Amino acid sequence: MAEEFSFELVSPEKLLLAEEVDMVVVPGAEGDFGVLVGHAPLISSLRPGVIDTYNGGKVADRIFVAGGFAEVTGERCTVLAEEAIPVKDIDSANAEERLKVAKEAISGADNDTLRNAAEIELTVAEAMLAAGRAA
Repeated sequence: MAEEFSFELVSPEKLLLAEEVDMVVVPGAEGDFGVLVGHAPLISSLRPGVIDTYNGGKVADRIFVAGGFAEVTGERCTVLAEEAIPVKDIDSANAEERLKVAKEAISGADNDTLRNAAEIELTVAEAMLAAGRAA
């Protein structure tokens, strides 16, 4: 059995998950990365995607995050997420609506700031849809 370490997932609203895990896979800005006990310390920004936690060699939890930051030490991994939802709870209709609204916002944006914000929302909506479909 793999050695466990502490994993916490925090959103602006609440602490979503705090448990001992064997491994966690996080959607880093430069690509997914796995964390095991004894991992080298790092801080990474996150892209929209799914966090997978493992216990007993199997996926224990799958949680969609819209972005945020991860802090890793040898004994723990803490994720501060902008938005987080269990993959099983993703509402495809809501994600489709977010996608539609983001596309409309991009086409209607009259400056770079609005366009960039809409493009970020589009990326989140696309990742949420993909996560929901893969569930």
